[in-house]
Amino acid sequence: MELQQLFNRLLENIGFSNNEIFSRWNELQKAYSHKSRHYHNLNHLKEMIACFEKYRDELQFPDEVLYAIFYHDYIYKSSRKDNEQKSAEFAIQILPENTALNKDRIYQLIMATKNHQPSQNEDEKWLIDFDLKILAKEWDDYTAYFKQIRKEYKIYPDFLYNPGRKKALLHFLENEFIYQTKVFRDLYEQQARQNIKQEIELL
Repeated sequence: MELQQLFNRLLENIGFSNNEIFSRWNELQKAYSHKSRHYHNLNHLKEMIACFEKYRDELQFPDEVLYAIFYHDYIYKSSRKDNEQKSAEFAIQILPENTALNKDRIYQLIMATKNHQPSQNEDEKWLIDFDLKILAKEWDDYTAYFKQIRKEYKIYPDFLYNPGRKKALLHFLENEFIYQTKVFRDLYEQQARQNIKQEIELL
């Protein structure tokens, strides 16, 4: 399903009026289409939602997960450390008062995409894996990804950016697993680790 249609249907189901849905979509599209967004944009959402649709039946609370996907990078500035927190706060702030969605659950889902740490919550595991699927792309696509990330952090010179990026990548390798679910580990763990090691060698 097309991104806007999926967004509209979700918001209708959770209690937004038609006028609100229209304005929320315009806000979302504007946020994710900002000129500073080279990776964390609508294409990133589309890739995550493709994963969501494939594994929807594995999720305990699919509406919360889908809502979290749409808003997890709503606020994204490379100079800030609280993007996920601000995105989570905004996402629950705009929910209708009568919504059936669990605000605490949405907040925790979005916050899980900050450090991608191992979680005991099944939906958080799936969401983290959807967010990190990019790490297991074929090398050419992975190269395009890390170049896009570099553009998002262009305010930082290499001598500042490279050590920070290396630290973030090593964080993935130091965990027992990058991916939280057995499905993603079996499919993508090996490729992701190989890609990360190759990028580190280039820094």
